[in-house]
Amino acid sequence: MSGSAFNAFKSRVVVAWSPKLYVTMVRGLLGTRRLHRHTLEAMRLHRCHRTVQHRTTPSLLGMLTQVKRLVVVKTEEMYAARRQAEEDRRAPRPPIVVSHHPPPRGAHASEVAAAAAAQ
Repeated sequence: MSGSAFNAFKSRVVVAWSPKLYVTMVRGLLGTRRLHRHTLEAMRLHRCHRTVQHRTTPSLLGMLTQVKRLVVVKTEEMYAARRQAEEDRRAPRPPIVVSHHPPPRGAHASEVAAAAAAQ
């Protein structure tokens, strides 16, 4: 049995089938078994926080079972959703326009906002 409740939960989560899987290495290689290091090397994972794309095959699923505590596996939909969220977060925001001119006396707030937008 695994050492933590999260690892036990992670091993039982049902993931929708996808023709491609995105594998990200999230733990370092120090202190790991030689077999695990060779498995990660076979999957082209050499550094932490690097992601590679693989076709879903029985041999890949067996390798992922061996190193499941070192990697995070995502389907195409999960990966695309994460990439879209990152792009949305990094997208440039509209500029903040500050008018330092005092509004004319007797002008309504809507007129002031329209005049500021026109400038």
